[in-house]
Amino acid sequence: MTSAVPQPRTEAAPSGGPGGARRGARRSLALALLLGAVGAAVSLLATRQTWARGSVAVAGGEFPLTATGSDVTGVPAALAVVGLAALVAVFAVRRTGRHLVSGLLALSGAGTVAAALLGVGDSAALDEKAAETSGDTAATVTGLTHTGWPYAAVLGGALLLAAGLLALWFGRRWPAMSGRYERDGTPRARKAGPAVDPDRPEDLWKALDRGEDPTRES
Repeated sequence: MTSAVPQPRTEAAPSGGPGGARRGARRSLALALLLGAVGAAVSLLATRQTWARGSVAVAGGEFPLTATGSDVTGVPAALAVVGLAALVAVFAVRRTGRHLVSGLLALSGAGTVAAALLGVGDSAALDEKAAETSGDTAATVTGLTHTGWPYAAVLGGALLLAAGLLALWFGRRWPAMSGRYERDGTPRARKAGPAVDPDRPEDLWKALDRGEDPTRES
Protein backbone atom coordinates (compact mmCIF):
# COMPACT_ATOMS: atom_id res chain seq x y z
CA MET A 1 0.00 0.00 0.00
CA THR A 2 1.43 3.36 -1.02
CA SER A 3 1.39 6.13 1.53
CA ALA A 4 -0.30 9.36 0.48
CA VAL A 5 2.03 11.40 2.61
CA PRO A 6 4.76 12.89 0.39
CA GLN A 7 8.26 11.96 1.42
CA PRO A 8 10.51 14.90 2.33
CA ARG A 9 13.15 15.71 -0.24
CA THR A 10 16.69 16.54 0.76
CA GLU A 11 18.51 18.91 -1.56
CA ALA A 12 22.25 19.24 -1.48
CA ALA A 13 23.48 22.64 -0.52
CA PRO A 14 25.21 24.43 -3.38
CA SER A 15 28.98 24.19 -3.19
CA GLY A 16 29.52 27.48 -4.96
CA GLY A 17 28.65 30.97 -3.84
CA PRO A 18 30.79 33.83 -2.61
CA GLY A 19 32.43 31.74 0.09
CA GLY A 20 33.51 29.04 -2.37
CA ALA A 21 34.81 31.65 -4.83
CA ARG A 22 36.87 33.31 -2.11
CA ARG A 23 38.34 29.99 -1.01
CA GLY A 24 39.22 29.15 -4.61
CA ALA A 25 40.89 32.53 -5.06
CA ARG A 26 42.92 32.06 -1.88
CA ARG A 27 44.04 28.59 -2.95
CA SER A 28 45.12 29.76 -6.41
CA LEU A 29 46.90 32.73 -4.87
CA ALA A 30 48.80 30.55 -2.39
CA LEU A 31 49.73 28.08 -5.13
CA ALA A 32 50.98 30.83 -7.47
CA LEU A 33 53.09 32.36 -4.69
CA LEU A 34 54.59 28.97 -3.84
CA LEU A 35 55.33 28.04 -7.45
CA GLY A 36 56.80 31.45 -8.27
CA ALA A 37 59.02 31.68 -5.19
CA VAL A 38 60.29 28.10 -5.51
CA GLY A 39 60.80 28.47 -9.25
CA ALA A 40 62.88 31.62 -8.89
CA ALA A 41 64.93 30.10 -6.07
CA VAL A 42 65.62 26.89 -7.99
CA SER A 43 66.61 28.80 -11.14
CA LEU A 44 68.99 31.08 -9.24
CA LEU A 45 70.51 28.15 -7.36
CA ALA A 46 70.97 26.14 -10.54
CA THR A 47 72.88 28.91 -12.31
CA ARG A 48 75.46 28.94 -9.51
CA GLN A 49 76.25 25.25 -9.91
CA THR A 50 78.53 23.42 -12.36
CA TRP A 51 76.86 22.75 -15.69
CA ALA A 52 79.79 21.35 -17.69
CA ARG A 53 83.21 19.76 -17.16
CA GLY A 54 86.10 19.06 -19.46
CA SER A 55 89.86 19.42 -19.85
CA VAL A 56 92.47 21.01 -22.08
CA ALA A 57 95.96 19.83 -23.00
CA VAL A 58 98.76 21.94 -21.51
CA ALA A 59 102.54 21.40 -21.10
CA GLY A 60 102.08 19.45 -17.87
CA GLY A 61 99.24 17.25 -19.15
CA GLU A 62 95.48 17.60 -19.00
CA PHE A 63 94.09 20.57 -17.07
CA PRO A 64 90.53 20.20 -15.73
CA LEU A 65 87.97 22.87 -16.53
CA THR A 66 84.48 23.57 -15.20
CA ALA A 67 81.75 26.02 -16.18
CA THR A 68 78.87 27.14 -13.98
CA GLY A 69 75.45 28.03 -15.26
CA SER A 70 76.26 31.73 -15.15
CA ASP A 71 79.39 31.03 -17.26
CA VAL A 72 77.27 29.29 -19.87
CA THR A 73 74.41 31.82 -19.96
CA GLY A 74 73.27 34.65 -17.75
CA VAL A 75 69.71 34.59 -19.07
CA PRO A 76 68.10 32.16 -16.58
CA ALA A 77 69.35 34.07 -13.53
CA ALA A 78 68.28 37.43 -14.97
CA LEU A 79 64.83 36.15 -15.90
CA ALA A 80 64.40 34.52 -12.50
CA VAL A 81 64.93 37.91 -10.87
CA VAL A 82 62.50 39.52 -13.31
CA GLY A 83 59.95 36.80 -12.60
CA LEU A 84 60.29 37.23 -8.84
CA ALA A 85 59.78 40.98 -9.19
CA ALA A 86 56.74 40.40 -11.39
CA LEU A 87 55.30 38.00 -8.82
CA VAL A 88 55.45 40.72 -6.17
CA ALA A 89 54.19 43.40 -8.56
CA VAL A 90 51.05 41.38 -9.32
CA PHE A 91 49.60 42.61 -6.00
CA ALA A 92 50.48 46.25 -6.60
CA VAL A 93 48.43 46.65 -9.77
CA ARG A 94 44.87 45.99 -10.87
CA ARG A 95 42.92 45.08 -13.99
CA THR A 96 44.98 45.61 -17.18
CA GLY A 97 48.19 46.23 -15.25
CA ARG A 98 47.77 42.92 -13.44
CA HIS A 99 47.31 41.07 -16.73
CA LEU A 100 50.45 42.69 -18.15
CA VAL A 101 52.55 41.82 -15.10
CA SER A 102 51.14 38.28 -15.06
CA GLY A 103 52.13 37.94 -18.70
CA LEU A 104 55.63 39.13 -17.86
CA LEU A 105 55.84 36.50 -15.14
CA ALA A 106 54.80 33.77 -17.56
CA LEU A 107 57.25 34.98 -20.22
CA SER A 108 60.06 35.03 -17.67
CA GLY A 109 59.40 31.39 -16.92
CA ALA A 110 59.21 30.44 -20.59
CA GLY A 111 62.45 32.31 -21.34
CA THR A 112 64.21 30.59 -18.44
CA VAL A 113 63.17 27.19 -19.76
CA ALA A 114 64.36 27.99 -23.30
CA ALA A 115 67.70 29.46 -22.19
CA ALA A 116 68.44 26.53 -19.87
CA LEU A 117 67.64 23.98 -22.58
CA LEU A 118 69.94 25.78 -25.01
CA GLY A 119 72.71 25.63 -22.40
CA VAL A 120 72.48 21.88 -21.87
CA GLY A 121 74.91 20.99 -24.65
CA ASP A 122 76.77 24.30 -24.89
CA SER A 123 80.57 24.13 -24.98
CA ALA A 124 81.42 27.74 -25.80
CA ALA A 125 82.16 28.72 -22.20
CA LEU A 126 84.62 25.83 -21.72
CA ASP A 127 86.20 26.41 -25.14
CA GLU A 128 86.88 30.00 -24.10
CA LYS A 129 88.44 28.81 -20.84
CA ALA A 130 90.50 26.23 -22.72
CA ALA A 131 91.92 28.92 -25.02
CA GLU A 132 92.78 31.16 -22.05
CA THR A 133 94.35 28.35 -20.04
CA SER A 134 96.48 26.91 -22.85
CA GLY A 135 97.39 30.22 -24.45
CA ASP A 136 96.26 28.80 -27.80
CA THR A 137 93.28 30.58 -29.32
CA ALA A 138 92.48 27.49 -31.38
CA ALA A 139 92.35 25.14 -28.37
CA THR A 140 89.04 23.53 -27.49
CA VAL A 141 87.83 21.57 -24.52
CA THR A 142 88.09 17.78 -24.58
CA GLY A 143 86.22 15.14 -22.62
CA LEU A 144 83.18 17.42 -22.34
CA THR A 145 80.45 16.24 -19.93
CA HIS A 146 77.37 17.94 -18.54
CA THR A 147 75.64 17.77 -15.17
CA GLY A 148 71.93 17.75 -14.39
CA TRP A 149 71.82 21.33 -13.13
CA PRO A 150 70.63 22.80 -16.45
CA TYR A 151 67.52 20.65 -16.08
CA ALA A 152 67.03 22.04 -12.58
CA ALA A 153 66.96 25.50 -14.16
CA VAL A 154 64.41 24.18 -16.66
CA LEU A 155 62.27 23.00 -13.75
CA GLY A 156 62.55 26.38 -12.05
CA GLY A 157 61.49 28.14 -15.23
CA ALA A 158 58.53 25.78 -15.61
CA LEU A 159 57.38 26.65 -12.08
CA LEU A 160 57.62 30.36 -12.89
CA LEU A 161 55.64 29.78 -16.06
CA ALA A 162 52.95 27.92 -14.10
CA ALA A 163 52.74 30.78 -11.59
CA GLY A 164 52.31 33.25 -14.45
CA LEU A 165 49.54 31.18 -16.03
CA LEU A 166 47.74 30.97 -12.69
CA ALA A 167 48.02 34.74 -12.33
CA LEU A 168 46.64 35.25 -15.83
CA TRP A 169 43.69 32.93 -15.21
CA PHE A 170 42.79 33.70 -11.59
CA GLY A 171 44.54 37.01 -10.93
CA ARG A 172 41.41 39.12 -11.40
CA ARG A 173 40.01 37.52 -8.22
CA TRP A 174 43.08 38.16 -6.09
CA PRO A 175 43.29 41.08 -3.67
CA ALA A 176 45.57 44.03 -4.31
CA MET A 177 47.71 46.00 -1.89
CA SER A 178 45.51 47.85 0.57
CA GLY A 179 44.95 51.54 -0.06
CA ARG A 180 43.80 52.26 3.51
CA TYR A 181 46.89 54.28 4.35
CA GLU A 182 47.90 57.65 3.02
CA ARG A 183 51.50 58.48 2.19
CA ASP A 184 52.07 59.98 5.64
CA GLY A 185 51.07 56.68 7.25
CA THR A 186 47.75 57.82 8.70
CA PRO A 187 44.76 55.60 7.97
CA ARG A 188 42.09 56.96 5.70
CA ALA A 189 38.67 57.54 7.15
CA ARG A 190 36.39 54.70 6.19
CA LYS A 191 32.93 55.50 4.97
CA ALA A 192 30.18 54.15 7.14
CA GLY A 193 28.34 51.32 5.42
CA PRO A 194 24.58 51.05 5.22
CA ALA A 195 22.68 50.04 8.31
CA VAL A 196 22.68 46.31 8.98
CA ASP A 197 19.44 44.63 9.97
CA PRO A 198 20.41 41.61 12.16
CA ASP A 199 17.18 39.90 11.16
CA ARG A 200 18.15 39.93 7.48
CA PRO A 201 20.85 37.33 6.63
CA GLU A 202 21.63 39.03 3.32
CA ASP A 203 22.57 42.23 5.17
CA LEU A 204 24.91 40.28 7.44
CA TRP A 205 26.68 38.70 4.45
CA LYS A 206 27.07 42.05 2.71
CA ALA A 207 28.59 43.54 5.86
CA LEU A 208 31.06 40.68 6.13
CA ASP A 209 32.04 41.14 2.46
CA ARG A 210 32.77 44.81 3.21
CA GLY A 211 35.04 43.77 6.07
CA GLU A 212 32.68 45.05 8.75
CA ASP A 213 31.64 43.40 11.98
CA PRO A 214 27.82 43.18 11.84
CA THR A 215 27.67 42.31 15.56
CA ARG A 216 29.37 45.54 16.62
CA GLU A 217 27.06 48.30 17.74
CA SER A 218 27.58 51.64 16.04
